Amino acid sequence: MVKTRFAPSPTGYLHIGGARTALFSWLHARRHGGRFVLRIEDTDLERSTPESVNAILEGMTWLGLEYDEGPFYQTHRFDRYREVIETLLERGHAYRCYCTKERLEALREAQMARKEKPRYDGHCRAGAEPPSPDAPFVIRFRNPQEGQVVVEDLVRGQVVFDNRELDDLVIARSDGSPTYNLTVVVDDHDMGITHVIRGDDHLNNTPRQINIMKALGWEPPQYAHVPMILGTDGKRLSKRHGAVSVMQYREDGYLPEALLNYLVRLGWSHGDQEVFSIDEMIELFDIRDVNRAASTFNPEKLLWLNQQYIKNSDPAHVARHLTYHLGKLGIDPADGPDLVEVVRAQQERAKTLVEMANNSRFFYRDFEAYDEKAARKHLKTEVLPVLKSLRERFAALEEWQAEPLHEVVVGVAEEAGLKLGKVAQPLRVAVTGGPVSPPIDVTLALIGRERTLARLDRAIAWISEHQAETA
Repeated sequence: MVKTRFAPSPTGYLHIGGARTALFSWLHARRHGGRFVLRIEDTDLERSTPESVNAILEGMTWLGLEYDEGPFYQTHRFDRYREVIETLLERGHAYRCYCTKERLEALREAQMARKEKPRYDGHCRAGAEPPSPDAPFVIRFRNPQEGQVVVEDLVRGQVVFDNRELDDLVIARSDGSPTYNLTVVVDDHDMGITHVIRGDDHLNNTPRQINIMKALGWEPPQYAHVPMILGTDGKRLSKRHGAVSVMQYREDGYLPEALLNYLVRLGWSHGDQEVFSIDEMIELFDIRDVNRAASTFNPEKLLWLNQQYIKNSDPAHVARHLTYHLGKLGIDPADGPDLVEVVRAQQERAKTLVEMANNSRFFYRDFEAYDEKAARKHLKTEVLPVLKSLRERFAALEEWQAEPLHEVVVGVAEEAGLKLGKVAQPLRVAVTGGPVSPPIDVTLALIGRERTLARLDRAIAWISEHQAETA
């Protein structure tokens, strides 16, 4: 059975690169009827924080990348790592290294001066005596000095490493804590991981990890190293390009499916198709089709995709996500029209949910003031009779629905000898405070009878007041 994992370090938020790796791993497991594991690699005790763990879990939940097992924490598995390190020592695949920090720094400087690749020289490999009974030591893996490690990478193809190029890496620090390359090997084996999908910045770790696995008699998983994501300037993606927390995209009004759709297209494609449902992603995604070349992050493309998702998604789904943004504006969606109907009216008109929430405030809350330019243009003395006539007929309506409301507006326009827009636009400014809203009949139906009449009274009073001032 296929089993993948996402194994972030909780030293910050879940960012775009991490989210794409998680998505690719999740899709590979889902496509093959496998299992997806979440593992928190928190052995870096100085930099790992509970806040970062929460940020990762929150990001995964918002994206909908549900995991079948976990979250597992490496800090809960130290006994197991110690057991494996002891096994490696007993079998002669690891040794204690007493080299001081000063010796290693001097060695590195000398190698760099000779323009050599800095690496451990094997000083303690043959079995060094401790300089004193309580001398600190690290434990190093005894890497093979002959032969090659051949990685059949699912993205990059065959990659060959000479063992002579790999030094004896530290697998346990002087305080006894295990290092990344050791813990990853043990976890991937113990958790039955069959496919390791991760960023290509880990490619150089792969031969080291395979050698440790072979020393333990374990079968290595299959590897797929996905290329990095670049900013529009061709440099590695960073905060200035928009490599912010995944949750920042929620704050900015993106739907999670839009972000997932965008991420899956960063390095993978299926013909010319741009928009994929989650089910289509699962059906079509193949890790072998991921490009070897780096991908460029394009915020405009992401915004376009988000607009497509807002426009074409089930209004009830959009409404669930819009609730959060209305809440941030201090609006309780229960205090007004059905939110699903508001979404249906606004779907064609917003690129983000933040924009939709701001544009929908007038449905739930009275506006403080009219848009100055719109009021100057549309709330003039000559529209007073029109607004009064509208108010009278609206008050008498038996059914507060879009169709009869539309008939009233058309009827008033015809009687006044005006084009529909000359009536609808002043009415729109009167009831919404601004010049833009969904079609006027839909807008009125959603605002409701009581609010519409009160706002018409307010507009009539406002125009009369200004008329008196300018008289």
